[in-house]
Amino acid sequence: MAHGTGNSRRAGITVFVALLLLTGVTVLVSYVDLGLLNAVVALLIAAVKASLVALFFMHLKSEDRLVWGFALVPIAFLALIIFGTLVDTMLR
Repeated sequence: MAHGTGNSRRAGITVFVALLLLTGVTVLVSYVDLGLLNAVVALLIAAVKASLVALFFMHLKSEDRLVWGFALVPIAFLALIIFGTLVDTMLR
C-alpha cells in the first residue's frame, strides 16, 4: 500500500545514495590513523546512517510524539549503559 507525497521514491534513492557514500567514507576513514578518534568517527558515521534508516526507511519522520518516545527511550538507556561502562573501565 503506497502512500506519501510522491517524492518518496526520490527521497528513498537520495537516502540510499547517502548511505552508500557514508559507507565509503567509513571505509576510507578506517585507513587513516586518528588514534583514539577512530572509534569516535566510526560511531558518529554509524549514528548518522542509523538515523537516516530510522527516519526514512522506517518512516519515523512522519510519526507522532508517542512513537518518537518509544524510539528514543531505548537509545537513552543504551547511552546510559555505554556511559556507565566507559566510566567504570576508565577509573580502574
